[in-house]
Amino acid sequence: MTAAAATLGLVVDQLVGEPSARVHPVARFGSLMQRVEATVYADRRRNGVAFLAVGITVAAATGAVLRQLVGASVATVCATAVCAAGRMLDDEALRVARSVESGDLLTAREDVRSLVGRATSDLDAHELSRAVIESVAENGVDAVTASLFWASVGGAPAVLVHRAVNTLDAMVGHRNTRYGQFGWASARLDDVLNHGPARLMAGAVALARPRRAVAVWRTVRQDAGRHPSPNGGVIEAAFAAALDLRLGGVNRYGDDIEDRGALGAGRTPAPTDILAAVRLRRRATAVSAAALVAAQLGRHARSRRRSR
Repeated sequence: MTAAAATLGLVVDQLVGEPSARVHPVARFGSLMQRVEATVYADRRRNGVAFLAVGITVAAATGAVLRQLVGASVATVCATAVCAAGRMLDDEALRVARSVESGDLLTAREDVRSLVGRATSDLDAHELSRAVIESVAENGVDAVTASLFWASVGGAPAVLVHRAVNTLDAMVGHRNTRYGQFGWASARLDDVLNHGPARLMAGAVALARPRRAVAVWRTVRQDAGRHPSPNGGVIEAAFAAALDLRLGGVNRYGDDIEDRGALGAGRTPAPTDILAAVRLRRRATAVSAAALVAAQLGRHARSRRRSR
């Protein structure tokens, strides 16, 4: 029952939170891959594929060794707890919310940089709120539901591979002069691995807000394609509809301006909506976990019936 073990791993993460960056396995992996990048870098796709292959191999081997040392279930719990970052995401989002609600926009603009990559120096209270809610939605998939999903599918090796790919995408998956070709493989594989979790989470959002379920389905269908990310658009559109907000719009990244289009047809986000988004993220994660556990129980029951 890897889904049950994965769910327990999320509970551990929510209770304990993140270890310090000095000893965090994901941070140590990132440091290792920086050294690998220095060795294999050239802005060509084949070099990026080699870089990605090294990262996947390290992650899969670590998961396999962990499983041999402590057993499959314990390994899945531990790996999921390490890979998930639900508590940190919630804490960072609520910290920004408190600053915005108190009128301390300077602190909020500084703190929100831990959640988003866009320029924040000129964001007002509404734009800060939008940035945080979009991060809660998108990172709720990347750093929580995807860990749950892949741990349920393949235990410790699978969840560690997903976190490795997601980390490499954050490191090199940028459309700039250095990483335009080198980061291509990491960015594309990250999109592939998050495809299922994003749609699972969107469905869970609809179930968590049943009165808004039709609006969620309609908004995802109509608006998600406006977003440059095939997965970010799905989950941000689902959150927009569930919370009756309008997300998306124009973001600035250095000298680049990106118009992500409007997601949803509700009101402009306010600071109080950040807490609502955090609560929705938690409920939708719980629904996702229940669905995965139920699916595995059903499959196990069918397998037992066939074996009689």
